[in-house]
Amino acid sequence: MESKFVQLRKYLAEAMDLLYVYELLSWDQQTNMPPEAAETRGQLSGTVERLYHLRVSSPELGQLLEDLKSEVENLDPDSDDARLYKVTLREYERRTKVPPEFVTELAETIGVAYSAWERAKSENNFPHFQPYLEKIVSLQRNFANFFVPYDHIYDPLLAIYEPGIKTLEVKEIFNALRPQQVELIRQIDSMPQVDDKPLHQYFDPQKQWEFGVEVITKFGYDWKSGRQDQAPHPFTVGLGHGDVRITTRIIPDYIGSALFSTMHECGHALYDMGIDLSLERTLLAGVKSLAVHESQSRMWENLVGRSLPFWQYFYPRLQKTFPGKLDDVSLDAFYKGINKVEPSLIRVEADEATYNLHIMLRMELEIALIEGSLEVKDLPEAWNLRMKEYLGLKPENDKEGVLQDVHWAHGYFGYFSTYALGNLISLQLWECINKDIPDLDDQFKRGEFGALLAWLREKVHRHGAKFDAQELVQRITGSKIDSAPYMRYLRNKYQDIYGF
Repeated sequence: MESKFVQLRKYLAEAMDLLYVYELLSWDQQTNMPPEAAETRGQLSGTVERLYHLRVSSPELGQLLEDLKSEVENLDPDSDDARLYKVTLREYERRTKVPPEFVTELAETIGVAYSAWERAKSENNFPHFQPYLEKIVSLQRNFANFFVPYDHIYDPLLAIYEPGIKTLEVKEIFNALRPQQVELIRQIDSMPQVDDKPLHQYFDPQKQWEFGVEVITKFGYDWKSGRQDQAPHPFTVGLGHGDVRITTRIIPDYIGSALFSTMHECGHALYDMGIDLSLERTLLAGVKSLAVHESQSRMWENLVGRSLPFWQYFYPRLQKTFPGKLDDVSLDAFYKGINKVEPSLIRVEADEATYNLHIMLRMELEIALIEGSLEVKDLPEAWNLRMKEYLGLKPENDKEGVLQDVHWAHGYFGYFSTYALGNLISLQLWECINKDIPDLDDQFKRGEFGALLAWLREKVHRHGAKFDAQELVQRITGSKIDSAPYMRYLRNKYQDIYGF
């Protein structure tokens, strides 16, 4: 007779298959789907999401978990089986509080809302998206209320993406971080600005694509297990072992967009590609901390991709790829240009010093929407006021303001904070990495990234969702999520670049 854990893994395998089908439908919608298919795709996505929900909230799974309860008590709490039980139980308990009809309605709404957002953004027409977003916000409020009592109405939404962390905890981290970042920006603003004009000229889109492919191939992206496409908003989707896809966005007259979004998404993909095969087709392979995930993408994009050693290897190749474009631009000038600090309207184009302020702004607006203190119709004005307050800028239109991100169209309320948390985690890991690999910069100068990837595979990737963010960071660094390493990094980097 099969053991209960074998039965659990078999049961979860079909649930994961459904989850991957749902993700595949989403990938197709953002890359290939005909515009008129939005309503049909919403219905299809709703059906698949409902089937997944029913499977992970079924009495059969509940009985399996109950049968395993006594067995788990005798296991090493860090073993795969013990952690699988913990994560599955948490997902089961969360899902059993949510009616299947609600899951279907939310998925169908999101399926249509994404296409409405695409059109609204392209036409700079927030009123077109407004009714869809109003319904999504209403549904998210209803979702949160399935989990009464809670410490804060936002907690159930945050828990989807960052289990184990509460709204108050994130607010405390951000409240401590914000004044430090504002002061750093003030110091930078008092110094002569660096020149990034060479980045803002025509760069052949196909060559941009090819150069990005060269870079992430060096990083270790496995093209036999993945592919890259273009999308309005870059993203990564993991569909199980052997299928991890990325997307990028190319702007012909700005080389930084495709370059750094490709590196960013590659960082996500390397994480998914590195999950231990023993966890395949279980929740340990599919429901990971997004803060940890973002630590990987931000690490490869910024700590590697915006570093001087990286460009000591790649800059001559970039100059050769685009003859006549950067011939008179020194390595030092290029390095400073890609690290220019200047408040900007667009989050995905923001520099490292201002990026977290974009995240704090969005989280505050999300909380206000869910609490009911802000209505969707007033969102553009609230967005613009906070942009002025935080970054000293006011969007000229909603396309570069409230419509710029895809997350709300996907129903991703609770997601944004993970970007900033990921930044903090990336530097905590980075300090450990540099202690363990003291010649890391020299390796980058030679175009070698294997040692870094191997470290991340061992310490982070292989575990999948075995550990929550705070647990994993504590295990590796000895402390929970802490902003101090991040601020040390920013100060050192920008003191060097700006000379203050």
